[in-house]
Amino acid sequence: MIEPTLNYVLCPGAASEAGPHGRALASPQAQHRMAYWEWNSTGHPAHPHVVVCVHGLTRQGRDFDTLARALSRHARVICPDVVGRGQSDWLDDPAGYQIPQYAADMLALLGHLQRQAPVQTLDWVGTSMGGLIGMALCGQPGLGVADEPTCADRPATGVGSLWPLAVPVRRLVLNDVGPAIEWDALQRIGQYLGAPVRFDSLQQAADAMWAISSSFGPHTAAQWLELSRPMVRALPTGGLALHYDPAIAQSFGAMTPEASAAGARQLWQLYDRIQARTLLLRGAQSDLLAPETAQAMARRGPKAKLVEFEGVGHAPTLMARDQVTAVTDFLLAPEEVVAA
Repeated sequence: MIEPTLNYVLCPGAASEAGPHGRALASPQAQHRMAYWEWNSTGHPAHPHVVVCVHGLTRQGRDFDTLARALSRHARVICPDVVGRGQSDWLDDPAGYQIPQYAADMLALLGHLQRQAPVQTLDWVGTSMGGLIGMALCGQPGLGVADEPTCADRPATGVGSLWPLAVPVRRLVLNDVGPAIEWDALQRIGQYLGAPVRFDSLQQAADAMWAISSSFGPHTAAQWLELSRPMVRALPTGGLALHYDPAIAQSFGAMTPEASAAGARQLWQLYDRIQARTLLLRGAQSDLLAPETAQAMARRGPKAKLVEFEGVGHAPTLMARDQVTAVTDFLLAPEEVVAA
């Protein structure tokens, strides 16, 4: 069975020495390393079709293993661990744990991939937070400047002053997320985000994560254990902890209903400018993406094709056959089929 390779790209913004990786692979000053998992069974290491899959708030790139295996016969599939998660560095300044920093990191990644081999077709799959990052990038046509700046010149936040996308995103998959996010769902997530938790075993960690993630929908015990395995890291004193920086809760916890509403207005402006053909996935029982928001996304902007999954809330894990098929059919279909 094909397995991914682990790679790193340097991004703007200083890394913290307090993270689980410390300075084992020291980053230059004012930079951090973002890890990414690459899947490719095309037989062409420089395949020109690239699919970037970006995970949700507390998750990491191995969430996409099932989908990536299915797509890897047709494209290079790139699954980053967003900074502060998984194998990536933690940020020295927790205020950076917001969409502008994440978008800047993704531009650094895309520039890195383009320098490795020319990207001719670029697609994006974003679950929850990963979808917001995708909207931030796709909703800014002509993103960037003509000349790539040096690393020292790259700002830690803000997107528009960085270099442009190698090619526009052709097709965008938004997995259970839209410009408007339900406030009750944000409050639910805030109840457990960043809480210090220690586990004695992987199974104990998996059980604890299932208690707060059962809305992901039906999974076998084996499936859930595999989803849980990359979510934990070994502690120096023994036991396991969740594989993300607890400081990501600081910016999240500072959110107010007023700030959330203002952010939604900005995101709707971005969404309405998206040119990529768009597929919107929604868990039929989602508390984060309201039915009214999903219907509005189908009517305006890129007029997303809406697919809902019964028995699933926030967010579909893209492991079930019908979920994987919905994404692969959309990304691999000829243009005339998608346009129909």
